[in-house]
Amino acid sequence: MQPSHTPEPRGPVDASVVPRFAGIATFARLPRLDEVEKADVAIVGVPFDSGVSYRPGARFGPAHVREASRLLRPYNPAQGVFPFGAQQVADAGDIAANPFDIAAAVAEIEAGARELRSRADRLVAIGGDHTIALPLLREVTSVHGPVAVLHFDAHLDTWDTYFGAPTTHGTPFRRASEEGLIDLTASMHVGIRGPLYAKSDLEDDARLGFAIVTSEYVEEHGVPSAVDRIRARVGHKPLYISIDIDVLDPAHAPGTGTPEAGGLTSRELLRMLRALTDLRIVGADVVEVAPAYDHAQLTAVAASHVVYELLSAMAPR
Repeated sequence: MQPSHTPEPRGPVDASVVPRFAGIATFARLPRLDEVEKADVAIVGVPFDSGVSYRPGARFGPAHVREASRLLRPYNPAQGVFPFGAQQVADAGDIAANPFDIAAAVAEIEAGARELRSRADRLVAIGGDHTIALPLLREVTSVHGPVAVLHFDAHLDTWDTYFGAPTTHGTPFRRASEEGLIDLTASMHVGIRGPLYAKSDLEDDARLGFAIVTSEYVEEHGVPSAVDRIRARVGHKPLYISIDIDVLDPAHAPGTGTPEAGGLTSRELLRMLRALTDLRIVGADVVEVAPAYDHAQLTAVAASHVVYELLSAMAPR
């Protein structure tokens, strides 16, 4: 019997042969999913933003983040890993979703994610607005059961409805909790700040299964203390990480739909992600990058590095 052979992962285009500004902008210049046998992790764009409540434009986020990711390099010294060499990562393109019907779009995103999972073990999605977290969680939990959700955001996203609409970018985690997708003992928001509609927002949020590390807590107690709280809460449950780029202060991420002053720095967010390498990350998304409000690709550069750190954290050691 011949021993099985696992091909070496195919990595990014060599920047010493093809300049970074040339060629098709897949994420980090990685191969397309149809160019490899199977991927350990697939990057997929979800260009949908019909669930926004303020500034639109996140539908153009996936392409914008891919462009900014051209400068990423193969070795991550902060995590001591080759994220594209220790695992096969490929760009799966975009999931097309109906821009005029939110319910139809949510169903299409879930179906698209399920189809991709037949060719990739895990998905990292680039949005799009935060509505997309709901169908992605539905797909992940069909495999893993209820998951711990680590949600980086300025906002809770556990509100009930907007104008009677139950599924928007402000409601995905309430719907997910109601549907039993979330581990109520292991989920957490990080970076929450700014005004709320009422004090009851926090009471509802706790009932729905979330603990909170606020932006003010990080300022007062530091990143190590925040990381300790995250790790104690999540434990070793299957973990889904959802990152709204507005968790960053507008100085670091101006290109987003609902900016809030007083946010994390990009350095703080990346440092937190680097502390999660031994956790059971089963999927992730990075959402709400809106290029029309971006300046000098500040937001896209931050988002591309966030995705890079997620991929590095997923890489086997």
